[in-house]
Amino acid sequence: MTRFTQEQLAAARDRLVPDVVADGLHVLFCGINPGLMTAATGHHFARPGNRFWPVLHLSGFTPRLLKPSEQDELLSYGLGITNVVARATARADELSAEEYREGGRLLATKVGRLRPRWLAVVGVTAYRAAFDDRKAQVGPQERTIADTRVWVLPNPSGLNAHWTAAAMAEEYGRLRVAADDA
Repeated sequence: MTRFTQEQLAAARDRLVPDVVADGLHVLFCGINPGLMTAATGHHFARPGNRFWPVLHLSGFTPRLLKPSEQDELLSYGLGITNVVARATARADELSAEEYREGGRLLATKVGRLRPRWLAVVGVTAYRAAFDDRKAQVGPQERTIADTRVWVLPNPSGLNAHWTAAAMAEEYGRLRVAADDA
């Protein structure tokens, strides 16, 4: 992996990272917002400590461990990636409540257009802020967006120490089974 200087990472602030999407996906994964490493590389969940790619594989969504640079392969598995808020920051706590709410509105429009079977928001705090649902918990939600079901997953960031990779893979696996049954 390319090593970036602090200056290069700082220059990635506020950059946009293109979604990996197509119409009619099985699952559209939705991160909070791109981190600086993601913005610098153009690859989602690119920070080395992020557990998204290993958990995706451990849960059975992908037949092998993909690298962030292989993100476009997700489409062949009926999977995609977007974000609640498009702009890159060093930390999610740099986002305002209004950015989350606006991100939720834009995400609902995107989901309505792309019509995935499931929207999987990775991070319960981001889901609560984006959709004004203070009581949401990890797991399937009652909310739907058009015909799309919604599932909240644990945030795979290495900063989320409450969830081990194995426990996350179990929860992601529950969604995979539901997506396969749909």
